[in-house]
Amino acid sequence: MAFRHLGRRAYPANTLIFEEGERGEHAYIIETGSVEIVRRTEQGVHSVGVIPAGGIFGEMALIDGAPRIAGARAIEDTVCTLVPRYVFEEKLKGTDPFVVALLRILLANARTATASAK
Repeated sequence: MAFRHLGRRAYPANTLIFEEGERGEHAYIIETGSVEIVRRTEQGVHSVGVIPAGGIFGEMALIDGAPRIAGARAIEDTVCTLVPRYVFEEKLKGTDPFVVALLRILLANARTATASAK
């Protein structure tokens, strides 16, 4: 990966990293800290899960270009490496087309399941 194109950003505890419905411009790799993925439902904000250090999030919007299906917030002081859309797309270009198609199908299924759970 072209590391010179990757940025780093620190998020204090309880900071919103991105909101549900936003266009995704970056995927995030957690260096330190942890991030909670949240969705808005008719009953209020619902926690989908927690991603620990070493995890990645925000990648779905980069794969299919659709708006983010959930928001993300730092649970504790967190540092992330930001992977811009164009770096992510360059990596996908070098991937077997079958694998890319499979990823998009799996993602579409996940989005459908998530939408029906609202």
